[in-house]
Amino acid sequence: MVVMRKILIAAFLFIFLTPALAQASVVYVAQIKGEITPYTYDQFDRYISEAERANANAIIILLDTPGGRADAMQNIIERIKSAEVPVITYVYPPGGMAASAGTYIALGSHLIAMAPGTSIGACRPILGYSQNGSIIEAPPKVVNFYASYIKSLAKASGRNETMVEKFITEDLAIDPEEALNSGVIEVIANDVNDLLEKAHGMKTKVPVRGEYVALDLEDAEIRYLEPSLKDRVIPYLTDPAVAYVLLTLGIWALVLGFLSPGWHVPETVGAIMIVLAIIGLGYFGYRSAGLLLIVLAVIFFIAEALTPTFGLFTVAGFITFVLGSIMLFGGGGEVDYLVSREVYSQIRLIIITIGALLALFFAFGMAAVIKARRKKAQTGKEEMIGLFGEVVEPLSPEGMIRARGELWRARSKDGKSIGIGEKVRIVEMEGLKLIVVREKEKYPNEESKMR
Repeated sequence: MVVMRKILIAAFLFIFLTPALAQASVVYVAQIKGEITPYTYDQFDRYISEAERANANAIIILLDTPGGRADAMQNIIERIKSAEVPVITYVYPPGGMAASAGTYIALGSHLIAMAPGTSIGACRPILGYSQNGSIIEAPPKVVNFYASYIKSLAKASGRNETMVEKFITEDLAIDPEEALNSGVIEVIANDVNDLLEKAHGMKTKVPVRGEYVALDLEDAEIRYLEPSLKDRVIPYLTDPAVAYVLLTLGIWALVLGFLSPGWHVPETVGAIMIVLAIIGLGYFGYRSAGLLLIVLAVIFFIAEALTPTFGLFTVAGFITFVLGSIMLFGGGGEVDYLVSREVYSQIRLIIITIGALLALFFAFGMAAVIKARRKKAQTGKEEMIGLFGEVVEPLSPEGMIRARGELWRARSKDGKSIGIGEKVRIVEMEGLKLIVVREKEKYPNEESKMR
């Protein structure tokens, strides 16, 4: 009886526990795309933590980056080293890259895989832009530091130290076949399923929780970590080109808003754009002095609009604007950038283009603004009394009308509602607000004027 009871218990455990054990193989997959910023570290930390909580067999990071900030990159590598699950960096999709900072992150991973048509390498550090717009090369001591750092990552993982050193000294980038043959990566895979099949049974190149782990990826359940709305938006904002364009467009919108009395859309949109740009530049690493110079340029432009100096403030604003724009991505030793040179070349082109457009805008637009302001000063508010307008936003009793081709805040004289499209006549002014009645209504003591 005792023997029979033991057999039954063993059979019971085998029947009920075997399926549970079979379902325990789980692999998480997450995507990291765009510039490497402090927010990228937040993403890595969140994704790895999710895999750790589920006790996953591994987490695969789909990486496609031109590089980014060195401090963020180092924090990400430290997080990978402390991970309690294997972290596989997979350079994906075809056409993607792990350049500059992305290469370091890959070399700090437990396993590296690449999709066909991708590249890895080109890690020479730069310090940003000088005030004349040229790229600031990192001094030899900085180059030597990163050369030593990347070699130490390769040595710790048993990868090719000589080849990875060329990523810095020669700014070399290589394709998957050369990377595999030279011992820089471990797997070339067409997709995630192909990667799981090829990497199954491989040992990690870096210890996990103090020991090298054989990857158990056979028949693993794949769980994709979907990016949040913030994850989707922040990479666009932290793209330095996008953040810079948002900043300049926001400035233009503010200036136009100040020149359009009674219509608050440009100011509102401009303020939102500037806030988003500051968030993006903050993640990328903006320089406070550059931002202050751009703010000063805005003050110059507004001063030109309010008190025309026939170009003096415009020239001052243009100079401070260009200098501030360059300093946003300038050198000075605060931050080392491990980012492709193409990114900085694009930024420089955008700065020159927007600066030229800004100069043209004020060169040709300010004459019209000055003329309009002089005309307004000569006529006075009495010129408005008796003119006709059309309601473009219902007056109930306040809204908007169009008079003399301009939008004005207006209020119904008798407090009654006036609908869109109705004709009205101006009978009074309170500051910049027009007091109106319907076109055919009479108003005592009105000095009628026909136009």
